[in-house]
Amino acid sequence: MLGKKLVTAQKRGETRALCLGLGMVACSMMMYFFIGITIVPFYTNSVWTTETVCKVLKANIKDKVFCSNSEGSEDEEIFPYPCLQVWVNLTASGQEVMLYQTEDTLERNPKCSYVPDKLENSKEVKAQIETIASNFKKYQIFPCYYDPGGRQTNVILSRLYPSKGLLFAFLWPTLMFTGGCLIIVLVKLSQYVSVLSAWQ
Repeated sequence: MLGKKLVTAQKRGETRALCLGLGMVACSMMMYFFIGITIVPFYTNSVWTTETVCKVLKANIKDKVFCSNSEGSEDEEIFPYPCLQVWVNLTASGQEVMLYQTEDTLERNPKCSYVPDKLENSKEVKAQIETIASNFKKYQIFPCYYDPGGRQTNVILSRLYPSKGLLFAFLWPTLMFTGGCLIIVLVKLSQYVSVLSAWQ
């Protein structure tokens, strides 16, 4: 009687462990799919792939502009911000080009090097942009990214999804997939050993 209860408990434990392993594998597959349709296209479509050194030539704050990614909405009328324009000397070619914070900055507003997050306090936005401008004037030489193919003549300060960031994004689903497969293998191995012992 006691032996049957132990066998039943063992089978229940194996079933739960097997379900856990299969669930981990399924979740990792979903994470791979999500990363593949969101992060990977941004990484592969980015043309700013080569790192070089940029030297600031001028960093000016122009008149206020409106948030360009909310065109046709009421937000465009209530979210003006100072337009920071940073021009740098590209070491790789010696050209004078405009610097943008990321690839997304160029899409949101090609007139400005930096597009702030929407903040209700306009004084905070102004102070933030003035601080960024002063930092560019203080630290004039820094690494940046340019397009070696020449399709984009401007440069960006940092990539939205660099190679290290992409590897880090794939790290967690890979660990989960490996852990799930390891649990399944251990359960199957335990079942095989149990069957072999019972047969002997």
